[in-house]
Amino acid sequence: MKIKLLMATLLGLITVTAFAQKKEVDNAQSEYSTYSTLGTAKATAVLAAAKLKNAKESIDKASANAKTATLPQTYALRAAIYTSLAVSDTVTTTATADFATAKEALLKAKETDTKNENKNLIDHASLELAQYHLNMGVKEFQDKKYDEAYKSFDAARQIIPDDTTAIINTAIAATNAKNYPASIANYNKLLTTNYSKKLDVYNDLPTLYMANKDTAGAIKSVDEALVKYPNNADLRKTEIIISLQSGQQNNLIAKIEAAIKNEPDNKSLYYYEGLTYSQIAEAASKDLKKAQKAASKAPAKPGVKPAVDPQIAKLQQAKADNFSKSAEQYKKAIAIDPNYFEANLNLGYVTIAPAIDNYNEAQQLPVNKVKEYNAAMANVNAQFDVAKPYLLKAVELNPKSSDALTNLKSYYLGKKDTENANAVQKKLDALH
Repeated sequence: MKIKLLMATLLGLITVTAFAQKKEVDNAQSEYSTYSTLGTAKATAVLAAAKLKNAKESIDKASANAKTATLPQTYALRAAIYTSLAVSDTVTTTATADFATAKEALLKAKETDTKNENKNLIDHASLELAQYHLNMGVKEFQDKKYDEAYKSFDAARQIIPDDTTAIINTAIAATNAKNYPASIANYNKLLTTNYSKKLDVYNDLPTLYMANKDTAGAIKSVDEALVKYPNNADLRKTEIIISLQSGQQNNLIAKIEAAIKNEPDNKSLYYYEGLTYSQIAEAASKDLKKAQKAASKAPAKPGVKPAVDPQIAKLQQAKADNFSKSAEQYKKAIAIDPNYFEANLNLGYVTIAPAIDNYNEAQQLPVNKVKEYNAAMANVNAQFDVAKPYLLKAVELNPKSSDALTNLKSYYLGKKDTENANAVQKKLDALH
C-alpha cells in the first residue's frame, strides 16, 4: 500500500511540473496576443513594450526546458516574438541578434508544425521577418548602399513573393545598383500582379533592356506594352527612340503604316510617323555637322576647287527628304484635328528648321556674293512664311508652351522683326 501511495504522489508531482512547464508557453501566447492587439499607437506604446518583454521572458523559459523546447507552438511563438523584437529594436546589434533567433525558430516551426496548428503565428512571423528586411533595405537605400538594399529587399520578396511593395522596392534598388537583369526580372514579375501602376513599369522596362544591351528585349517589351496601351504617347516615343538607336527605323515606319491602314482616322498614328521622320532628319543633321566639321579641317590644295563630299551631299539630301516626309504626316494629323497641338508644334518646327539652316548658310556667303545672298534670303523668307501659320497656331493652342514660343521667336528673328521677337521673349521670360 505504501508503494502504491508513493507512486501516486510521484505521478501527481510529474503532472504539476508538466503543467508548470506548459504554463510558460501559454503565458507567452497570452502576453504576445495582448501585445499584438495594442498596436503601435503612442498611447499604448509603454504597455505594448511591457507585454512583449513578458512574452519574451516566458518563451525563453519554455525554450530552455526540454519538455517544451521542441513544441511546434514554442517554435512558432519564439519566431513571432523575436521578429517583433527585431522590427521594433532601434539598436542594430541587438536587432540583428533577435532577427537571427527569429529566423532559426521560424524554420523549426515550419518543419515541426505538420498539422498547421500554428499557421497564424507562422504567417505573422514570416510577415514580420519580411518587414525587418524591408526596413533594412530602406535604410541602406537612403545611405545609397544600393547593392545591399537590393539584397535586403530581395530577401523580403522571397518571403512574400507576391507583395507588390517588396517587388517594386527590389526592382528600384537593383536598377540603382545597375543590376539590370534583376531589375528587369522584378519589373516583369510586377506585371503579373495586381500592381496599380503597370503603365509606369511598361515605360521603364524598355530603357532597362537597353541599359542591359538587350535591344531585342526592349523592342519586344515596348511592343507588348503598346498592345495594352496603343495610344500612350510616352510608349510611342520610346518605341521611336529604340528603333532609331537600333537602326530599325524602317521597320518602325512599316509598323506605323500598317497600323494606319487599320485606323486611317487615327491622328496619333500620323503624328508618330511624322515624329519618326523628324527624328531621322535630326540624326542626319547631327551626322552632317560632324562631316562638315571634318571637311573644314582637311588641307586645301592651292588653286584647286575642293570637290563636293558625296557623304555630305547624301546627308543633306537625307535631312531635307525626311523633314519633308515628316511635314506631310503632321499635315495629315492636322487635317483630322486642326487643334492638335503637338502636330501643329512639330509641323512648325520641321518647316522652320531647314529655313534656319539655310539662313545661317546665307550669312556665311562672302560680301561680294550679293546676288547669291539675295537669292538665298528670298528662298529663306519664303520658307519662313510657310512655317508661320503653324507656329502661330501652336502658340494659340498653348500660350504657355516654351517650345511653341521659342519657335515663333526664331521666325521673327529670321524675318528680322525685332519688335515681335522681343514681345515673344517677354512672354518666355514670364514663364519663369
